[in-house]
Formats: sequence, structure tokens, C-alpha cells
Amino acid sequence: MDSPTPSQAVRRPAGWIGFARSFLISAAVIGSAVVGLVAAVDPYGLRAAPGHPPGPILDANQRLSYPQIARGGAFDAAVFGTSTARLLDPQALDAAFGVRFANLAVNAATPDEQLRLAALFLGRRPIHAVLFGLDATWCAAEPPARTANAFPDWLYADRAPGDVLRQVNLRSVTTAIQAGLADLGLARARIRGDGYAVFTPPETRYDLGRAQTHIRAGRVDPAVAEPPDAPMPALDRLGDLLGRVPAEALKIVAFMPVHAAAQGAPESALGRREGACKARAAMIGKRHGAVVVDFRRISPLTTRDANYWDALHYRLPVAARIVADLASAVATGRDDPDGEYRVLVHP
Repeated sequence: MDSPTPSQAVRRPAGWIGFARSFLISAAVIGSAVVGLVAAVDPYGLRAAPGHPPGPILDANQRLSYPQIARGGAFDAAVFGTSTARLLDPQALDAAFGVRFANLAVNAATPDEQLRLAALFLGRRPIHAVLFGLDATWCAAEPPARTANAFPDWLYADRAPGDVLRQVNLRSVTTAIQAGLADLGLARARIRGDGYAVFTPPETRYDLGRAQTHIRAGRVDPAVAEPPDAPMPALDRLGDLLGRVPAEALKIVAFMPVHAAAQGAPESALGRREGACKARAAMIGKRHGAVVVDFRRISPLTTRDANYWDALHYRLPVAARIVADLASAVATGRDDPDGEYRVLVHP
């Protein structure tokens, strides 16, 4: 085989250099365009503020989507909690309390995640009401800090110069494109602008037998519990945060109504731990002028299987009842005559 001539040997490296140069220039142009697209659309609402509401909520991951609602929008009240508080409709709460609610309850959120989101909300607007829906993790001696779900801490902090670059990834690019389509009327938001979304199946598909199977699967062992006098650090942190809420604002702390199968009977080890947790929450609520309401009890509401999809999640009509019950508890300070809730503290 003939060897390449000197002129061919010179042309080959020159060709590869030209290709590499074109490739790098193209990559830089495309990369700049992607960064520009994400920065312009701002899919996670880094620029959101009370006077600059976020765009349509397209990412169904609440840990990514809700910081922009906490930063922006015309809200002066918010719900914080887990999926047991997600079905509380902000529009119904607005009508009940005369404020403008966002529902920022996050599926399976730890107390730390809820407090981080609440701190972000509180730091950016006048506050007229807060509602914390409490679950069992608030009573734990060592509550988990995070779940397996990604929690981008930088989204919950003050803006930094590099945040635009930090949010550039395949997910954010996809979300930015969807947001752009939504702005053009070609796509629909996944979550309402106030954070509300119905995550349970349609009521028309409710099957009592299937629900009862899920309820039995979620039954807890009432003999397994931490001692009543074990620490409850999450509640202490909740007290610190309530101390930052203006004194004139409405503060509600509500133990949410999980099915009786997911609770401990009052005389059981779990029941005693839950009783100590409620007493601790009541003491904190009294100190900070909060209304503390207990739906997490054995009652006609929590013992009726037809009220639930599973041991933790009630149905939409129950959510409407909870809003009405909260309004009654705040207005009267009295327990429910049918035993569905108790008012533990009323300022």
C-alpha cells in the first residue's frame, strides 16, 4: 500500500482541526441557546416574587414546582403538610377565612422539607394566615430529613448568580418547552397556580372493596411506638417558625384525619405517644396564639371506610368537610358535637 504523500499528511490533521473547531462552536451555540431558553422561560420561577407571579406549573414534582409559588403570586396564606392536606382546596379556604391561600402541601414531605418551604413563603410577603397539617412524622424522636425524592436546596434559598446554570438539565429544558407551549395555549398546566391538584382517582371510580383492601394494608401496629416522653424536635422547630408569623395572623395547626386503622387506640403504646404529641403541639400553639385542632382521633369520620381511598387519604367530600370544620373550630373554639374533631387550643 502506498504511503500518504506529505501534502495528504498535512491535510488530514487540518481537516480534523476544522471539524473539532466547528463542533465546539456548534456546541457552544446550542448550549447558549439552551441556557437562554431556560433563563427566558424560567420554568422553576427563580424570578417569581409577589409582584411577579410564576408561569404555568408544568413539572409535577412538587419539590421543584412549589418554590416558585412560595416566591410569587398574590397569596397571603398557605397550607403546609403532606398528601393528607393536599385536597384542601385554597378557593374553599379563601371563602372560609377571607384571605388568599396557596396549598403547598407536598406528598410524603418530611417536617424539614415543609419547614423549608414555609420559611421561603413567609420571607417574601405579608402573612395573614398559615395552616399546618400534621402527620405522624412530626411526633418522631428522629424524623427523617429527606425522602428518596430530590430536594434541590438551592431552590429554597435566596437567588445566587449561578442559579440559572444550576437549573439547566434535560428535565428543565423539557419543562421550559412545555411552559412555552402553555403560554401559547397549546398545553395545560399540571398543577393549578395556587398549588392545588386532585391527586386521588376520580370519584366516579371509587370502589369500597378495593379501598378496604388498601385500608387493611395500611393498618399500624399499636404496640410499636416511641416512649411518650421521647423528644419531638420537629414540633420544637414548628414552634420557632410560628414565632416568626405576625401575631395578628391566623395560625392553625391541625392533626389530619387518617383512618382509624393508621392510628393507635388511646390506651395503646402508639396512642400514648400520639397523645403526648398532641399535648406538646397544644402547648406550642398556646404559646404562639395558634388554633390547634385534632382530627386524628377515633371518630365517626375516621372509622367509616367509605370516607377513604386507603388508610391515609380521604375522599374529596371529606376535604370539603374539613375546611368547613376548620372554619367552625376557628369561629367558635368548640369541639365538633359529633366528635369528628376536638379543639385543643383556641386563643
